[in-house]
Amino acid sequence: MAGENGNVIEHKAYARVGLLGNPSDVYYGRTISFSLGNFWASVRLQPSKELVIVPHPTHDLVQFESLSHMVNRLQAEGYYGGVRLLMAICKVFHNYCRDENISLREGNFTLSYDTNIPRQTGLSGSSAIVCAALSCFLDFYNVRHLIKVEVRPNLILNAEKELGIVAGLQDRVAQVYGGLVYMDFSKKYMEELGHGNYTPMDITILPPLYLVYAENPSDSGKVHSAVRQRWLDGDEFIISSMDEVANIALEGRAALLAKDYGKLVTLMNRNFDLRRSMFGDNALGALNIKMIEVARRVGAASKFTGSGGAAVVFCPDGPSQVELLEDAYHKAGFVIEPVKFIPSLLNDIDLKSISSK
Repeated sequence: MAGENGNVIEHKAYARVGLLGNPSDVYYGRTISFSLGNFWASVRLQPSKELVIVPHPTHDLVQFESLSHMVNRLQAEGYYGGVRLLMAICKVFHNYCRDENISLREGNFTLSYDTNIPRQTGLSGSSAIVCAALSCFLDFYNVRHLIKVEVRPNLILNAEKELGIVAGLQDRVAQVYGGLVYMDFSKKYMEELGHGNYTPMDITILPPLYLVYAENPSDSGKVHSAVRQRWLDGDEFIISSMDEVANIALEGRAALLAKDYGKLVTLMNRNFDLRRSMFGDNALGALNIKMIEVARRVGAASKFTGSGGAAVVFCPDGPSQVELLEDAYHKAGFVIEPVKFIPSLLNDIDLKSISSK
């Protein structure tokens, strides 16, 4: 959106929850995901004489109280902030427009960002920063009508790939579209179109859900690596299990449309069980497993929102069960809060770019 002076552009991109079918998005599968209104990243673009990427005062810290302060911060936060993400999407956006013969107007800008998405919780904090920046570029260069909605998640993913981040399209689709989205990444779509087939769904069909997370880091790149190699090598167990995970999203779509929430419980739990059988407890981590089991002990359905660090939980028995759930998580040292749903983020120009396939 534009600021009061008509020059400043600011966009938000929200965290996302993989509800069903993940991680099959990187295995020609299907997923259902939604954008999470609880957390977001925002990027601000202001025209300027030179092109400037502004380091975040917290996330791109380069001044420390002492050597031990710096080392402790690196252990907790890692080496990377958001500056590299903004630089990467600048490059990817520029090269895409050049290759597609999309002319970009002259003029520079200053980019700054902020985020409240908890780090290493599997809520797609990195891609949210990239997604918000891309939205700013679409408006600054007035090319929203020229870069189709379906292509935008690929640009975001390509920017992250520039930095060696291992990920799939699911998260970026949810963040570009907003709301609730069913995604089919079947091989025929991926090879013919270069992206999946994405179907927005009515967010109001979802029952009340809860977000649970811990302060434990989880590197999803390492979590994915061994299973992906086994899949590439033709491991029958991994291939059949991943196919079943993909089918969970297909069944889940039908269950949600019918508001069959009993079926949703079964599918959410099965989704996690399949992930656990493929990846193993060592890869998932004891704290992540505990996060799931706390919910199950009170009869709630639970699964990871991504690759670990946070869970999405559903209480089929209503408010009394929610009270038990909240008490159990607080005693176990986890944070729990109601999921805030947000509707689709697409505007009229975006929708026209979808319909003009």
